[in-house]
Amino acid sequence: MEGLTAVHSRIAEIQNRILTFASASSTSTSAATSSAWSSAAAAAGLTGTSATAATAAPGSSDLESQVVAAASQYLGVPYAWGGTDPSVGLDCSGLVQRVFADLGIDLPRTSSQQATAGTPVASLDEARPGDLVFFDNSSSRPGIDHVGIYVGDGKMIAAPQAGEKVRIQDVGDPALIRRVLPPAAAASGPAPALAATGTGSGLAGVPYADLFAAAGARHGVDPALLAAVAKVESGFDSSAVSSAGATGLMQFMPATARGLGVDPSDPASAVDGAARYLRQLTDRFGSTDLALAAYNAGPSAVARAGGIPPYAETQSYVRKVTSAAEAYS
Repeated sequence: MEGLTAVHSRIAEIQNRILTFASASSTSTSAATSSAWSSAAAAAGLTGTSATAATAAPGSSDLESQVVAAASQYLGVPYAWGGTDPSVGLDCSGLVQRVFADLGIDLPRTSSQQATAGTPVASLDEARPGDLVFFDNSSSRPGIDHVGIYVGDGKMIAAPQAGEKVRIQDVGDPALIRRVLPPAAAASGPAPALAATGTGSGLAGVPYADLFAAAGARHGVDPALLAAVAKVESGFDSSAVSSAGATGLMQFMPATARGLGVDPSDPASAVDGAARYLRQLTDRFGSTDLALAAYNAGPSAVARAGGIPPYAETQSYVRKVTSAAEAYS
């Protein structure tokens, strides 16, 4: 209750700040900025926009509308890679972090970290204003690398890229959608059940469940198996480092990570890389058990042994992962 009280208090502050800004718009600078905001909203096809904020979709809750209003304050701010200060510039995740901080909600700094916050939303049809929409825009580096704030009507507010400004634009086809507002903020009922994302009811409440689901769908790997590997490898700790030098959520050795083009410290990249790697190993050796053995001991060890190598660690690893995957299925 104290947290909700703090959020509502912060909302009141934001409302006052917006009203103060509107009353000051008679100055040339404020008028120019307000005009730019209105033009951006109108160009994006949003109806009912004002000089200070895009209007959230009909039926939005008060808190959802406040997210849209808070985000709209930054329309026209130039993009700056790594930017967190609107007086200098904002990048996509810096914008998101700043907007929610204005409302008293703490979010991680990077888009890949923000993609693990809150709860998953099954599709854009289920999205509400204030939800976060995530994208994998880089073909050379798998994983989440862009984020925007959904405002309704298929639009989002985002800091697009170098040379552009924070603006309203079409959402397109997001890779992930997350809801970080309190459940009571949703005007259309509770967030969709996790099972609706295709992860299976066994992954409800499992860290990074949406990443396992998305990567599994992309590469034809059971999300429950990916979750089981993460549990056994790192205990779902994205900062884990083994005595052998393996790092991250999926415990990649440096050479393997380089070969796959994976950033092992980035959960989204690591999970995608693990799914691709397990797909390759399964195709090569013909079974999940042998793929897991190769993930643990290396493909050459499995090839030499003609099966699961006679290593106690590897044999135990395969049993543990298989058992965990069954529990998550």
